[in-house]
Amino acid sequence: MTKVIVSGANGFVGGALTRELIANGIKVVALDMEGHNNNLPESDLVEFYPFSLDNAEELQERLADRDFDTFYHFVWAGSAGPARADTALQLKNAQWTVDCLRLAKKLGCTRFVNAGSIMELETIKAVFNPGNKPGLGYIYGSGKLVAHTMCKSVAADIGIDLVWAMITNAYGVGERSPRMVNTTIQKCIRGEAPQFTAGTQNYDFVYIDDVARAFRLIGENGKPFNEYLIGSSNAKPLKEFLLEMKAAIAPELDFIFGDIPFTGVNQPLEDFDCSKTEQDTGFRAEISFGEGCRRTRDWWLEIAKEESK
Repeated sequence: MTKVIVSGANGFVGGALTRELIANGIKVVALDMEGHNNNLPESDLVEFYPFSLDNAEELQERLADRDFDTFYHFVWAGSAGPARADTALQLKNAQWTVDCLRLAKKLGCTRFVNAGSIMELETIKAVFNPGNKPGLGYIYGSGKLVAHTMCKSVAADIGIDLVWAMITNAYGVGERSPRMVNTTIQKCIRGEAPQFTAGTQNYDFVYIDDVARAFRLIGENGKPFNEYLIGSSNAKPLKEFLLEMKAAIAPELDFIFGDIPFTGVNQPLEDFDCSKTEQDTGFRAEISFGEGCRRTRDWWLEIAKEESK
């Protein structure tokens, strides 16, 4: 793999992957649908293009005959917060993914690597469980499932290798979304006691640098029309992760468990099995949750310091 395209390259995961790729001497054409490049490294190996599907033909002309290997797709609006329940947006995300798959083929890419989610597996269990009433958060997972299903059929039809990477829960330096790790670290910084469910549900977190390395290795070594889970290979009940965070960054605070009801589906530990990813690609996560939380806490403290000047 010597030359790739990354859509959503200015985002949390796309930006991390771009840095990982150029660190390994791989040329990157970085696309961002909002036209921003503030999260991209300055390098002769990176070309940036503002991108929308409306200018796909223009992009195709500008990038013709460039011998690309792989198209990495990260564009997905509404992956956190209330927008996860926006049916129109999540269906649009799925269609964007299929459209980018077709664009990848037109640009001469031989492989399309997409960022899926472990929520796909949880959504199947939540939706196809007789009598269960899945919450609105599963609309996001449904969008990912729709994209996954359509892309497999379309990729087979147009003749491009599809590799589907499903992330457990990425976190770390560079992410500003209001997800669990960030909101908990922010409360710890303020000296507030965070509240949680009982924390008995199985969970997994994987640090962003490990996620980026996993995507590179999946792009290089993943088998066509296969799914690969990107996780820590150390899934366990959520409470154990949170106590690890507490020990790492806030040993003096009380972490309160059981005050918030758990309304999701408790996935079995086998859903978090990363052995196939390890065997086929050589990836294994290296950064512990405690260490990742320390790095993320320190990053937030630096941001606060800069903003206070």
